[in-house]
Amino acid sequence: MTSTTTPANVKKVIPQGEWDQRLHQVPLTKQDLNRLIMDYLVIEGYKSAAEEFAQEAQLASAPGRPLEVDFESIESRMNIREALQRGDIEDAIRRVNELNPEILDTNPSLYFHLQQQRVIELIRQGRIAEALQFAQEELAPRGEENPELLTELEKTMALLAFERCDAKPDGIGDLLSAGQRLKTAGEMNGAILESLSQGKEAKLESLLKLMAWGQKMLREEVNLEEVPSVKLA
Repeated sequence: MTSTTTPANVKKVIPQGEWDQRLHQVPLTKQDLNRLIMDYLVIEGYKSAAEEFAQEAQLASAPGRPLEVDFESIESRMNIREALQRGDIEDAIRRVNELNPEILDTNPSLYFHLQQQRVIELIRQGRIAEALQFAQEELAPRGEENPELLTELEKTMALLAFERCDAKPDGIGDLLSAGQRLKTAGEMNGAILESLSQGKEAKLESLLKLMAWGQKMLREEVNLEEVPSVKLA
């Protein structure tokens, strides 16, 4: 008896024309694209671009639900993010509390990272005695309450110990980099978005990741050599 089962190592072949036809059958309206673009502009904080795009999209869009955007919240988030990126932690905390005091009250990990960043900024300014005192009073108790933060507490204290050394251990010197400020600002931005019932990540970015994953899975089963790959940094 002859078997008709396709060998496991043989990929199914989909002609380019059939693949294109399948893609064109996926429903996608201009309104969907507008909302996708607006979501990206809002999440990333491009207020001016979002305002201009909202006006243009309204004029060119078909009848339907209008694009509703809270532009004031975008400006508040960006002011907080800019304060963190320039190392002004006190100003950032003040602005967050003015926006919504529950954000820090309900997120102890974020509050710890803000206080950690304050210690880092004191060290950057050479105010070592103040940094040590602040770390002992603010970081140490919170690290003891939350074992998950102990490693970060130890790294911060190690930064104090090595502040006069040019060769700091791996991962310690990174705390003084601009990337650490960006990391704290990103966490803060995500917490604010969550408090506003918005996603922490732009839908466009999520879709690109999903597309890259989908192509990877397809290429394992189907011959799609003519379909361009999506590559993410």
